[in-house]
Amino acid sequence: MLFKITVLGDGGVGKTALTVQFTMSSFVETYDPTIEDCYRKQWVVDDQPCLLEVLDTAGQEEYTALRDQWIRDGEGFLIVYSITSRATFERIERIVERVLRVKDENHISPYSHHYPQSHPYGSHAGQGQYHYPQSGGGGGSKRIPIVIVGNKKDQYHSREVSTDEGSNLARSLGCDFYEASAKTNSNVENAFKSLVRQIKINKRGGTGPGGGLQDSGVGGGGRKKKQKCVIL
Repeated sequence: MLFKITVLGDGGVGKTALTVQFTMSSFVETYDPTIEDCYRKQWVVDDQPCLLEVLDTAGQEEYTALRDQWIRDGEGFLIVYSITSRATFERIERIVERVLRVKDENHISPYSHHYPQSHPYGSHAGQGQYHYPQSGGGGGSKRIPIVIVGNKKDQYHSREVSTDEGSNLARSLGCDFYEASAKTNSNVENAFKSLVRQIKINKRGGTGPGGGLQDSGVGGGGRKKKQKCVIL
């Protein structure tokens, strides 16, 4: 069974590092901005063989035009910020809102504030709550699988976002939450496993449990070519 995962977030938060750590069990030391790169990994979740297609995407503003297509193609979304950058954390809500709007054309934003059109994740975002992200244009009840990841938890000395802040935001958005480290491989598999389980529920036609957190896991050269899949 194929599972299509899209990794979203601002540039420099460690999207590629998380993806490569998960699919290739190695840590990328240098920052090489991604345009679009696809990885495949065979995995077993809950005794079921799975083929995961993980799309690592650009966070830079100049690739805004591609972002909606990445969202349309995805079945589940890993949305990443860095615990060392409050700015990347503060953009999580608008990324979630962008996913919901693209996946469901009839979705009505619960937000009352607006951000500039020039922002890479669009103009509609603000302060609000999601208790259970769903899609289906009113006729369906499938949850949109989203996991929020606070990456770089190994850099605790440079932390700008507390664990409680990340946990509370995810709870308000109805998403699962993990603090992770691509460098130490802490909670990387747990985050992807949570997302795969949510996608499996949708593939079975169920709705799953509503919102909340499921094990927050708290403790303790060139640009890449478009649609080049690495099969593992």
